[in-house]
Amino acid sequence: MNRILLEVKEMMAHVEKDVCIGCGACPSICPEVFEMDEDGLAIAFQEHVPENQEALAEEAAESCPTEAIILS
Repeated sequence: MNRILLEVKEMMAHVEKDVCIGCGACPSICPEVFEMDEDGLAIAFQEHVPENQEALAEEAAESCPTEAIILS
């Protein structure tokens, strides 16, 4: 019997705080993954992006004016 193994890669999100300017775009686009911290900068409070939020996380990354969001 042949076995087929599928590797499921989970999307991860990270915000480079030294690049973030605190514009608030990412949490407004994808509040299930991003929020603003006490310093007024964005963080990915949910580093493992839920599958149903991947498109919004990508939109948030593309909308970031400083390209501070890293998705992998």
